[in-house]
Amino acid sequence: MSTILAYTSPAIGHLFPMTPVLLELQNRGHQVHVRTLASKVGLMRDLGFTAVALDPRVEAISHDDYLVRGPRRGLAAAAQTFAARGRFDAPAFQAAVDDVRPDAALVDINAWGACFAAEAWGGPWASFSPYIPVLHSPGTPPFGPGVPPLGGVAGQVRDAVLRRLVLGAVEGALTPGINALRADVGLPPVVSAEEFLRKAPLMLVTTAKPLEYATTDWGPDVVMIGASAWDPPQETPDWLDAIQQPIILVTTSSEFQDDGVLVRTALEAFRGEPVHVVATMPAGIPAGLDIPANATVKAFVPHNAVLDRAAVAVTHGGMGATQKALAHGVPVCVVPFGRDQLEVARRVQVSGSGTRLPRRRLSPARLRKSVAAAMALRAGAERVAEGFRAAGGAVAAADAIESRLISTPERPVQNRGNRELDKGHGPE
Repeated sequence: MSTILAYTSPAIGHLFPMTPVLLELQNRGHQVHVRTLASKVGLMRDLGFTAVALDPRVEAISHDDYLVRGPRRGLAAAAQTFAARGRFDAPAFQAAVDDVRPDAALVDINAWGACFAAEAWGGPWASFSPYIPVLHSPGTPPFGPGVPPLGGVAGQVRDAVLRRLVLGAVEGALTPGINALRADVGLPPVVSAEEFLRKAPLMLVTTAKPLEYATTDWGPDVVMIGASAWDPPQETPDWLDAIQQPIILVTTSSEFQDDGVLVRTALEAFRGEPVHVVATMPAGIPAGLDIPANATVKAFVPHNAVLDRAAVAVTHGGMGATQKALAHGVPVCVVPFGRDQLEVARRVQVSGSGTRLPRRRLSPARLRKSVAAAMALRAGAERVAEGFRAAGGAVAAADAIESRLISTPERPVQNRGNRELDKGHGPE
């Protein structure tokens, strides 16, 4: 069978959604090599993959977009982080290709340098997006501010203006840096994020309709696979089995973005109520957190085990946590803080699978009200769960990789890119 090289960004919120796809490929007989967070190398090896840590300089560059306000500044800060990491991602990916000699590669969409190096390599590769990608689709609002779809001429005008104000300004500032990374691997410049994101012959996106807007059409090279939820193998903790009240799951980001206020507000909102709050804070539990008797706060809990019993989930709007809940048919209350979370929150609201509470309006009273409204939307959450199942998940992703990227005697893949990479530079 074939050898697959997977390259992730330094975030478990990206590694874990990719893991079911890698497991499915491994189950089909393919040999999987992973480049990922140093702290997760052992876990990946336990799953049977050949795993190696990312360049430590990549992990050392923090994702500090939480320090700015507004979608435009947030996108710019995130892009600066990805560009900075890209200086090290590109040669690391090239070295991995030399070492592994893969038949195909799967690259995290946030690992810009690795994406550019994969393009320069010329072999079959796909990008993996565990969140809504920054791609244009007619009739769909531009990525960033989280505005709802608006039809007709009014919608076209609004979307064109927003696209220019939000994405246009960001791209104008960052395109030189992007093109410098591309030049480092021998690639020509691009004029937009759209252009370089579409360089991948195949993009896998972990969403599906009806969570995604009905108008969205990103073209045949972008495959929506639905939710891709995975937790490390772990026994259900005894304390979870002992909980008798309805459970409210509260999640925060796996990459620090100062969203701990969501947990603090939830603990206060439901203090003494006939429910049990289970909150996860993977970026760290703050010292002195006041935890009431009807709450449990952990750095990590296998969400799937909690969601099997949860009445509702309160999320920060991260695609992974939100989709895990919806895949279980559990409605969500989304309090977005930034990144892609404004877009996720709006899609939850439009699909009728939960509620949206803006960060600036977060208070214990408003959170209680929004959670109560979300709990009445279980039917919408179940519709989304059915859409995810229909999309096919890891099976659909592996099917796309095999059919489009991996050659067989019956199905040759063109431009396999078997040329050598010379010390980090692309083809001459």
